[in-house]
Amino acid sequence: MVRRYIEKARNVMQWGKNLLPLSSIRFYPPPFMLRNPVVENVTEALQAGHEVAVIVFNLKNSAELAGLLGQTQHSQLIKQIKKYFRISVEKEIAKQDVISLHDFYGDGFTLFIKVNFDRDCLSEIDLMMKNITYHMDKKLQTLHPAIELIFQPGYMFIDKKHYSIHDSVIKAHSQAVHMAEKKAKTGFNDMVLTMRKIISKKEIKLLAQPIIDVATKEIRAWEMLSRGPKGTGLENPMPLFSVARQTGMLYELEMIIIEKVLEQIKVTRCRQDIFVNCTPLTLGNLRFTRDLKSLMLKYTSISPKQITIEVTESDSIEGLKNFNYNIKMLRLMGFKIAVDDTGAGYSSLSTISEIMPDIIKIDRSLIQNIHQNSLKESMLKGLLLVAREAGSLVVAEGIENAEEASVLTRNKVDLAQGNFYSPPTALVNGFAT
Repeated sequence: MVRRYIEKARNVMQWGKNLLPLSSIRFYPPPFMLRNPVVENVTEALQAGHEVAVIVFNLKNSAELAGLLGQTQHSQLIKQIKKYFRISVEKEIAKQDVISLHDFYGDGFTLFIKVNFDRDCLSEIDLMMKNITYHMDKKLQTLHPAIELIFQPGYMFIDKKHYSIHDSVIKAHSQAVHMAEKKAKTGFNDMVLTMRKIISKKEIKLLAQPIIDVATKEIRAWEMLSRGPKGTGLENPMPLFSVARQTGMLYELEMIIIEKVLEQIKVTRCRQDIFVNCTPLTLGNLRFTRDLKSLMLKYTSISPKQITIEVTESDSIEGLKNFNYNIKMLRLMGFKIAVDDTGAGYSSLSTISEIMPDIIKIDRSLIQNIHQNSLKESMLKGLLLVAREAGSLVVAEGIENAEEASVLTRNKVDLAQGNFYSPPTALVNGFAT
């Protein structure tokens, strides 16, 4: 009797698979919601102050491979892919940053990771996704030389302000799937429309964080920081820029931010220096200097000498053929250049020697707890020597306490910024409120 029921159940399950192929049900709430404590782990990470990224790797040509190999060999291949996917993740991501790893998503995989604003950036996430798929493809090529795997990665950040983390996880996962697949008539189009609305209506809010003279404690400049529409999942900059990057609208977004910065300078009549962030992708755009000139013509009262273009994120500048030309043009126009994230990611001495920036910004990862780490202080001293040789001022970022600030003072660092001095606030009449 029991065997008969089991056999019937198997037949029903097989019938369901034939009637509803996996690709048609992948947008239902993911099975990991029931099988793993994802929500609890995500909640714990959010409460600890991290951002959480949901990354989806969609195997685009799974159906073609099934037709080529047959069902049995295809199933064996998927098992091998799962195995090497886990190995690749372990190679690329620190164990403590992996919240959860799943292979239950249709023709692909889902990865939950912790992300910190202090040390991570979108370019590093892009590179990590490329490396994971590269390691998998390289390994499987040795086993199956005639097979090519085509992965489409996509990612989204979990909205920590949502009333339900469970619902927020499901929504972020669904959006990551849309980003990976980029199909018409899916949620990807919704994200495109959302970004277009933000850009067309210029729904960007600016905050200002002072840059302090370490010796005199006077405000020497302001760094302008952008936020998306208040109360939405894109209010925080990392989700905002990740969607812009994946939808191909990063350049338009950054040009809107520059325009808003110029407008803010004019309205507040700020006379101090202003730092404006730009990714290397934007700085390497052929249109950038031309579009910036057009913007400056609308704000003739603002001198380019007041503005420092900050090369932000730990992106490599290799392969950006217009980047160096645009940097030269910016200098001819009167803008100053700063290199951000020095001491982290791709920022290197070779980049500094190539750009020869006016300002070198020391990454928070090097400053954090520097009063307790003599090696970090030695690294700071080395970067100060490099800066002096290049004729650059040094800004130490992310100062959180008096102990860190005291290390800057005894090493005669030029400038500093961080919550110890002031958190980002609105700029009114040239001063923060």
